[in-house]
Amino acid sequence: MTHAEQHALILELRDYARKMKRYDQEEFEMFVKRDTDDEDLDTMSQKKLIRLYEQYIGPMEDGV
Repeated sequence: MTHAEQHALILELRDYARKMKRYDQEEFEMFVKRDTDDEDLDTMSQKKLIRLYEQYIGPMEDGV
């Protein structure tokens, strides 16, 4: 997953941040901070970001 793809997922999830459970919201805020610092996510963090996306938005489509 490229940095641009990570950034796109984070931008889409921002609209759903208030609907997230507390634990998910804290984890998402960490992703936002790492994105702001232009850090690439490791494999585990990428999987967690995808899980959040699929949990709150729906299945990922190709090219997201």
